[in-house]
Amino acid sequence: MAGAEERARKAGDVRAWLRGLDVFAGPLPSFDPEESPDDPVELFVTWLQRAVQDGVPEPHAMTLSTVDAEGRPWARVLILKNLDAAGWQFAVHGLSPKGRQLADRPQAALTFHWPRQGRQVRVRGPVTAEPAERSAEDFLARSPGARAEALLGRQSGPVGDLAERDAAMARSLGRVEREPGLVAEEWTLYTLAPVEVEFWQADPGRNHTRLSFARTPTGWERRLLWP
Repeated sequence: MAGAEERARKAGDVRAWLRGLDVFAGPLPSFDPEESPDDPVELFVTWLQRAVQDGVPEPHAMTLSTVDAEGRPWARVLILKNLDAAGWQFAVHGLSPKGRQLADRPQAALTFHWPRQGRQVRVRGPVTAEPAERSAEDFLARSPGARAEALLGRQSGPVGDLAERDAAMARSLGRVEREPGLVAEEWTLYTLAPVEVEFWQADPGRNHTRLSFARTPTGWERRLLWP
């Protein structure tokens, strides 16, 4: 009984501690949807540039959300590789859980969060694998360590201990150094073609501004959303 009471007390302490943390402390940038461009790609690049200027750490990091064969959601953080008129690009190993999920269900969502500015951008839509030569180009642009890890092809699999991991990585890195043009065949560059893009600007009083772009046969439809 005493153990249960102690756990409850600690849970209450954490709850109070979390509720006491500052959010949207600011100063936050302004956002007037009426002055925004008609293309969400253009607006995203503007927000990304502002994040870089403001010193946001790793502003090109994003959460990639997928769904597995049983309908269970998965999420992990990746790096945005490129952005153009076709969509948002990222790369995965085809044998990883996310690689298998995207191959089976080629739909995904991306979430960018820049807390220093109280901003989020949410993107969702179908994904398409780029040609093998573009995936290879992306792979060879990675650091030697990143290539060595991908060439192992063991992402998310169980490992006995850190010594086993480190030894395998050392062998793979040696292989990369001997064969600098080596490419993991399963490495896949994907493009997410957005059907909806939402820009979310926080307000300290919770009167948040949300602007959504929805794809239509003729272009983009803009609409404001309730906080």
